[in-house]
Amino acid sequence: MSSPPPQPAADPPVIDLPLPPPGTMGPPTQYGWLRRECPLAEVRLPIGATAWYATRYEDVRDLIADPRLIRPTINDWPPRPDRAADDDRGLITMMELNGPRHEALRRALAEPFSVRSVRRRLPRLRRSADELLDDFTAAGQPGDLVGGFLEPFPLLAMCELVGIPYEDREYFLPRADAALGAMVTLDEGREVTSELREYIASLLDRKRREPADDVLTGLVHACGSGTLDGESVVNFGLSMLVAGYRTSTMFLADAVVTLLTAPDRYARLRDDRGLLPGAVEELLRYIPVMNGVVVLQAVEDIELHDRRIRAGDAVLPVLASANRDERVFADADRLDLCRAENPHLTFGRGAHNCIGAHLARAQMTVGLEALLDRFPRLHRADGQEPAWDDGSPSKSPLTLPVSWHVTTAAAQGGGDPPERPRSRRPPPP
Repeated sequence: MSSPPPQPAADPPVIDLPLPPPGTMGPPTQYGWLRRECPLAEVRLPIGATAWYATRYEDVRDLIADPRLIRPTINDWPPRPDRAADDDRGLITMMELNGPRHEALRRALAEPFSVRSVRRRLPRLRRSADELLDDFTAAGQPGDLVGGFLEPFPLLAMCELVGIPYEDREYFLPRADAALGAMVTLDEGREVTSELREYIASLLDRKRREPADDVLTGLVHACGSGTLDGESVVNFGLSMLVAGYRTSTMFLADAVVTLLTAPDRYARLRDDRGLLPGAVEELLRYIPVMNGVVVLQAVEDIELHDRRIRAGDAVLPVLASANRDERVFADADRLDLCRAENPHLTFGRGAHNCIGAHLARAQMTVGLEALLDRFPRLHRADGQEPAWDDGSPSKSPLTLPVSWHVTTAAAQGGGDPPERPRSRRPPPP
C-alpha cells in the first residue's frame, strides 16, 4: 500500500498580542520563543483586528525600511464598514505622511532636530531639570518621581523646543490622551482631534503675529516662502502633542526603575560619568517600550518565512524584541552598561526613522545626570511599590515613590501615599 502524500504544514494559530508580565515593564515572556519558533506570528489586537508580528532583528530591520509598507492612518486601517467615505476626522501625524510632503517636512526639521542644535540646548535642558527637581525636593520625601520629574521634564523640553506653551498643558494633555485612545479603540477621542487641530492652528496664527525662536515659527516661515504646506505643519504639531514627548517619558521612567531595581547600577553611573553615553544607548536597547507600537500596512504582497503578508494586512515589526535578539546582542537579556557593539533599532530606520532621536538621547542623558547629581543616594521608598497599567503593550510606571536620604522608617514618616497621576494611554499596539 502506498503511503499518503505529505500534507502541508498547518499555519501556526493566531495568538493574543504579547503583553509584559503584570507589575513590570516587561518584555513579554514570549519574545524568545517567537524568535526561535515563529518569527512571523499572526496576533489578535485589542481593537479586534489581526496583524503580523515580526520579532527577529534582521526581519524588523528590513521591514521598517521596506517601501512596500506604509504607516496607515486610523481611518485607513483596520477597515470599518461603517466609515463614511468623507470621514476625515482621523488623527494624521507626521508618521502617516509619505512622499514629497513628508520629505519637505523632514528637510524643514533637519536643522532644529540636528545634533548641533540639540547640543546648543543642553544648558537650557539642564536648567529645566534642576528647576523641576527644586520643586520636587521642596515637597519632601518620599515623593512620586513620575509626577514630580519624569513626566514633566520631557514635556517641558518638547514644549520649549517646538514652541507649544507649557502652561497650556492642562488643556492639551487630556485631549492628546483621548486622541491616543482613538488610535487604540478607534471609537474614542474623535471629537478631540478637531479640538487639537484648532489648537495647533491658533498657535500657528500666534507665531505669524509674534515670531519666536522655536520650531513652529520656523515652519510658519517655511510656509510663507512656499517650501512647505500648512497642513504638513499641522500634522507635525499633532505629532508633538500626541506622541512627541510620551515615548521619551516612558524611556526615562523605565530607565530610572531599571537603575534603582539594582542599586549598584545607579551607584556605578553616579561614580563614573564616563559610562553615561554608552549606558544611555544600552538603556534604549534594553528597555522594552517599543513593544508592538509600530503599525505598518502592506501595499503589496510580501513573502516572509513561508508566509504571505497580503496587500492591506497590518505588520508590527517589534523593535523591543529585535533589541533582545541573541543573534545580534551577546547576553541580550542582560543590561550591560559597558556594551560596546550596540546597533539597536529603537529609533527605527529608513524614511520614517525618528527625527527626534538626538533630542531623546539628550533628554535621557540630562535627566539622569540631574538625578545623579541631586540625589546620589536615590532609592525606591520603603514599602511603596510603583504602579503600572498592566493592560498596556508598552509600559512605564504610573508612579515611582522614591526617597533620597538614608533615614529610618520613623524619620521618613507615614504620611499619605503619593497621588496617583492620571492614567496614560501608550502609542497604538
